Amino acid sequence: MSHDPSAAAGAPGTDSPDHGEAGAAPPTTPVRLLLVDDEPGLRTAVKAYLEDEGFAVTTANDGEEGWTAAQAQMPDVVISDVMMPRCDGYGLLKRLRADERLGGTPVIFLTAKGMTADRIAGFQAGADDYIPKPFDPDELVARVHNVVRRQERLLAEAARFADADIGAMARQITEIRSMLGGGGTTAKPVSDVKLDFTPREASVLQLVAEGMMNKEIARRLETSIRNVEKYVSRLFIKTGTASRTELVRFALEHGLVD
Repeated sequence: MSHDPSAAAGAPGTDSPDHGEAGAAPPTTPVRLLLVDDEPGLRTAVKAYLEDEGFAVTTANDGEEGWTAAQAQMPDVVISDVMMPRCDGYGLLKRLRADERLGGTPVIFLTAKGMTADRIAGFQAGADDYIPKPFDPDELVARVHNVVRRQERLLAEAARFADADIGAMARQITEIRSMLGGGGTTAKPVSDVKLDFTPREASVLQLVAEGMMNKEIARRLETSIRNVEKYVSRLFIKTGTASRTELVRFALEHGLVD
């Protein structure tokens, strides 16, 4: 496969100004890609081609090095081989999905394993896309753009929902606090409620009670919106509530938040 991106990357190398000049609007921050593959030739060729397409690319030799790079870089998309020494693609994906900050990062598997069963296994493991080698570098670029656009749509939808609801939510919280005497000091004693919150769940509950929506909570806690949604869902289950308003009321009535 390495001959494809090498050849494709070599030709446009001197023509990169075509991508960003000629009176175009100032570019936004480049999409940050983390490319993880144990084949040096392929890594170099794909990195050059992606950079020529305007991406900011960091590379890693295997899953262990990729995990370290992901924690330091916080990439927008991870492109990873599957069969690698020390830590393979599945191991890297598992670590990413379990991490508070990186759990929502799109992951594209780039691998010589192209059988249908292997692709199904990749998707079941949580990969966002799967490209078997050999591949067309233009297809890789298109797929990267696709997962980036998908992620942007999810974030935009979450922001739109938050903007629409945050005012009403803030008013409801103010009304609840007012009915409970301001800070909830007349509420039932905490000892009446036996709930096993994790530290992160307790933090999310406090921020929900302060009127923050998922986008603001994710930014405050340096995690993904997907993870915040997961914690809020757990809080609903543990408290027996079905909405953020009910959750806040429950927390204030039982002295679970400030």
